Order: sequence, then structure tokens, then C-alpha cells
Amino acid sequence: MSWFKRVKEGITTSTEDKKSVPDGLWHKCSRCKKAITTTDHEANKFVCPSCNYHDKIGSKEYFSILFDDGKYEELFANIKPTDPLKFVDTKDYKTRLEDTILKSGLNDALRVGVGDINDMPLVIACMDFNFIGGSMGSVVGEKISRGIDFARENKIPIMIISKSGGARMMEAAFSLMQMAKTSAKLALLGKAGIPYISLLTDPTTGGVTASFAMLGDINIAEPEALIGFAGPRVIRETIGKDLPKGFQSSEFLLEHGFVDIIVPRTELKEKLSTLLRLLGDETKSAAVSDIS
Repeated sequence: MSWFKRVKEGITTSTEDKKSVPDGLWHKCSRCKKAITTTDHEANKFVCPSCNYHDKIGSKEYFSILFDDGKYEELFANIKPTDPLKFVDTKDYKTRLEDTILKSGLNDALRVGVGDINDMPLVIACMDFNFIGGSMGSVVGEKISRGIDFARENKIPIMIISKSGGARMMEAAFSLMQMAKTSAKLALLGKAGIPYISLLTDPTTGGVTASFAMLGDINIAEPEALIGFAGPRVIRETIGKDLPKGFQSSEFLLEHGFVDIIVPRTELKEKLSTLLRLLGDETKSAAVSDIS
């Protein structure tokens, strides 16, 4: 037994050394549980290199990934939500807004930026799920509408990145009206011949799916994203039947014609560049045809 006796003082074990590892240095995949450095995870666009799991990210990360050198101009940043109905559930809406703004550093669940993607201009309206579940309220609808107007006036394509639990119940009909408002604005954009690309991420549900998210000239989805109107549990209980395997996933919707293409986040910028180039050529051809 003396063989296993520690005879020297000051020897540390590997478990003791772990205490010196800085917090945030490693990222552990929530699906396959494999760990990589946070730096490598960010360099891979927040996608697990082992199992291709796409972590949920917000507008800050998408803007950094897509815009050249991460440079862009944020539009309509000072628009903030109000509490027109004096709504109260487990917490009054005004307090909920104040707490969420303080915690998230965001004014609402969507930001709009304009910049270049491989030297081609693009307006991006991106939803943030950590602001009350990415719910669509009056500010989200207003920012999207103004973003569409900006794109139309400046003849720049627009992309909306959806990540939402649906309409914001605290604003009731004010929220539901945003479905019609944004859809009408997109109709005007279409008449002007300005391309609109919709990117659906996990999750895209409710009134967002029932309006602008599915109205793109091209509908792109990230892999394995949940996309639908009502949730799977609600549908199952309503129809009284088990749902098909993979129901409401990106892959299921692609197979049934609701999505045009699935693009991994690691390839998104290059695929967007190709689409913008093709759509730009098509727009120019249509303009020449109209003139002639």
C-alpha cells in the first residue's frame, strides 16, 4: 500500500487544475455533448462540427456572419414598444418590457441592418428569440414595414430572418394586424420588382409563419428547424392522430414544397451571394424588357 502514498507536497491533480480553466473557454454541444473551444464554435458559425447541430443565435451573430467585415448600419433602432392595452398576466406588460429590454440589451424582438454581402447591398431584418420568445408585436411589424419601404425606395433586396413563437398576446389585435401590414408591404415590394428572401430558423411558428415568413421569392431554411403554425402537440390533440416522422421540420417542408432550399449556416453567406447575383441579373433583365 505504500506504493500509493503521496510522498511529495504540492502535487496537484487534474481535477484541481480544472479550477484554473477560465469560464466560457469551452462550448459543449447540447445534442451530441462533444466539446470544442468557444473560439472554434464561433468560427464555425455556431454550428457543431460533429453533429451539425445549429445553435440558436440572434441578430448580433447573424449580422456578424453575413455582412462584410461585420459592418452595417442599423435602421430604426430607437423604436420601442408601448403598452396600449395595459395588459396584465403573471406580470404587467410594461414591467415585462422594461425587464426584457434591460436583460437583453434590445429594444424589441427585431433589428434591421443594411450593409454589403460580398460587395452586394442587402437589407436584413432579423428576429431575436430572447426578447419575449421572438414574439411579433407592433414594433416588429413596424420595423419590418419600414425596412421593406427602405429596400423599395433604394432598390435593394431584403432578407427577413425569422425566429419566433408567433404573435405577442400582450398586444392582442395590435399584434395580429402586423400580419396583414407586413404582407401588404411585401406585395408593394413585389410590384416594384425588388427581391425578398425569407430565412426560416428554429423555431418559426404562429403568426410569423402565417404571414411574412412564407412569402419570400425564395424561402430558405436552416437544417432541422421547426417551422409551422400551431405546435405539433396542439395538432396531434386536434386531429387525434400521430404525426408523420419529422413533421414540421425543414426537411419535411422541403419535401412537400413549402421551402425552396435548406442551407447550412456555414454556407449561408456564399449561397446568398449567388442568389443575390442571380436575382440582380433577373431584375435588370425585367427592367430592360419593360423599357423595350
